[in-house]
Amino acid sequence: MKGVSQGLIIGISIGVIIGVLLAISALFCIRYRRKHSQIGNSSSRRASTIPIRTNGFDSVTILSDSTTGQESPKTVDGKNGMAIWLEGAKRKSVVSGIPKYPYKELQKATHNFTTVIGQGAFGPVYRAQMSTGETVAVKVLATDSRQGEKEFQTEVLLLGRLHHRNLVNLVGYCAERGQHMLIYVYMSNGSLASHLYSEKHETLSWELRVQTALDVARGLEYLHDGAVPPVVHRDIKSSNILLDRAMKARVADFGLSREEMVDQHASNVRGTFGYLDPEYISTRAFTKKSDVYSFGVLLFELVAGRNPQQGLMEYVELAAMNAGGRAGWEEIVDSRLDGKFDVKELNDVAALAYKCINRVPKKRPSMRDIVQALLRIVKLRYSRKSHKRVLSATDEEVVIDVDQQSENQLPISRLRREESIDGNKDTPEV
Repeated sequence: MKGVSQGLIIGISIGVIIGVLLAISALFCIRYRRKHSQIGNSSSRRASTIPIRTNGFDSVTILSDSTTGQESPKTVDGKNGMAIWLEGAKRKSVVSGIPKYPYKELQKATHNFTTVIGQGAFGPVYRAQMSTGETVAVKVLATDSRQGEKEFQTEVLLLGRLHHRNLVNLVGYCAERGQHMLIYVYMSNGSLASHLYSEKHETLSWELRVQTALDVARGLEYLHDGAVPPVVHRDIKSSNILLDRAMKARVADFGLSREEMVDQHASNVRGTFGYLDPEYISTRAFTKKSDVYSFGVLLFELVAGRNPQQGLMEYVELAAMNAGGRAGWEEIVDSRLDGKFDVKELNDVAALAYKCINRVPKKRPSMRDIVQALLRIVKLRYSRKSHKRVLSATDEEVVIDVDQQSENQLPISRLRREESIDGNKDTPEV
């Protein structure tokens, strides 16, 4: 009996030991799987991020594909930032909703990069005929451009989620063979600057200039009030406004753009001389109102047909002393318009532009207010034209009625004379 009880105790002990070992093994397995899953998730997140370099040479700010979150940007070493970007581009054929194109396809579409249509700070721009038959513009980053590399990443990140009829749409990118290319919708009528200053183009009519201003204002209104988070462009100028086949204007070149959640303060002044907000130059803080200032300069450029880098604003300030900021802006109007503009409309546009360049940013209108002001100007123009057509049609009807009445009166007088003559014939002679 004693032997049986000892055997039972030994059996139970062995069972307990085996159970404990199995439990420990199961616990290790669970921990291993969780750790493996976390590593996989973190690597996939790294692959889907796009770095944006800050002004510091050794740091890169990384934002995830979804830029609407409230998480703070993470900073990594600048030397590895581009490697992360390229790794993500290789693993995924689409970044931020933008398709990735192979280098060979773009090489063939541009005839080995010989179809140059422009040259900018970023690098050369080529016209490309894709295999689908679509014509696009390919902007290639210059290989020695450090700043261009940052602008490349910024544009892909931003334009992957910004879509508006008055923004130039990014349709693809290429990050291969050490090359970085951005692929845009082709804008067949080139830049606004080329139409204002090149003799190859006919002079833009006043009506088209106002419509261009409205198109640009709508694009900027979307960036400031429609995008989440809001975006400031930072480089509004006539060479960054492109015209499509129907002469509709679109805002281009987002290389310097910043989201409001990303580093408003920069150590270096960036932008184009002549369009820069004086407040930005003194404080290094670029805001929506800085874009408004640049837009005001663009408005005066449309009015005067004069380059801001060649003394436009000095010209404007002299005119403002006489105009008082509201009327009398005719003296700065582009002579190529040959007087073909409405004086009141001109003064309204110039007065709006003068508000945009106010030295005090808080006194400048918002882009939404600017859009509404330009819409009123355009609607008043069409209202005046409609009124003139109605008056013209009324005058025409009056002339027709008078003519018809005159024609009807003549036979009556003749008839009366004839009746009188006939009556005399019937009267018996005495």
